[in-house]
Amino acid sequence: MQFSKGVEYALHSLLQMLNAPAGKSVGIKELAVFQGISETYLSKIFTKLRKTGIVKAAPGVNGGYELAVAPEKITFWDVIEAVEGSSDMFQCIEIRQNTATLDKENLPDSYTKCPCLIKTVMLDAEEQMRKHLRSKTIGWLRDEVRRKIPAEQAEAAKEWFRSKKR
Repeated sequence: MQFSKGVEYALHSLLQMLNAPAGKSVGIKELAVFQGISETYLSKIFTKLRKTGIVKAAPGVNGGYELAVAPEKITFWDVIEAVEGSSDMFQCIEIRQNTATLDKENLPDSYTKCPCLIKTVMLDAEEQMRKHLRSKTIGWLRDEVRRKIPAEQAEAAKEWFRSKKR
């Protein structure tokens, strides 16, 4: 299983948006330059984040983006779903019904009415992961990062965003 780099870009960018002064929008170009990532790709990610209500476009000539909700309300799972979509990771195609020893025209109930045990286990595992990712928010991430990086580095990031004209 692998999430796209878009998930990482989105999570980091949402975190970096918290370095901007209150009430100030942040441009895609600023976020891309600050993080050394593709502006074009990040723009596509932000379109998805906007469509799902995580960020909102700021009006005006300079535009940019702002969080649409408090960082404590944006879960990791919200971001993953916005970027990757909401379909299950495991897609059961019921290959058990293709077993060579079965009459495909007269499958027993255990192959048609009972859920596939592999599917059951995989979907349960996905739900456990979703539950964990729903318990982590951008606000939680901000607080954890503040505890782990040097204060000078945190202040330098805030100053970098303060110095950008919007």
